[in-house]
Amino acid sequence: METKDVLSSLRAKSGLSQDQLAEKVFVTRQAVSRWENGETTPNVETLKLLSRLFDVSINTLLGSPRQLFCQCCGMPLEDACISREEDGSFNEDYCKWCYDKGEFAYTSLEGLLDYLAAHVPCPGKSPEEARAAFRQELLKLKHWESMKE
Repeated sequence: METKDVLSSLRAKSGLSQDQLAEKVFVTRQAVSRWENGETTPNVETLKLLSRLFDVSINTLLGSPRQLFCQCCGMPLEDACISREEDGSFNEDYCKWCYDKGEFAYTSLEGLLDYLAAHVPCPGKSPEEARAAFRQELLKLKHWESMKE
């Protein structure tokens, strides 16, 4: 789905006119019309306001142009599980189980590996092999990159 379609759909679902939406995000009705016609897209600051207003990620507003993954555990991210900062804004780098309101749930790789080993099945692998495979994948993620040996 393109940005123009996402914005139009979210606005309609919220029961807002173009004028009402424009007022809420401090732009003109003509700007909203241009977004919905695909002539332009909102700037970064306006995307942040729209994200808060509609409670969706900026990635969703842009038509989900890229698949997001938690940079701590590797889980695919959808709007319902994206973490939030203290101010309520989305943090599109982490899931809500790994990071919430400025705090990481897993402060050590070993702690996350313990959790994964206990809760994520790896058919055909011994516990040691599964743990090694998890470690190899986790070390590719931003949160754990500094731990590479």
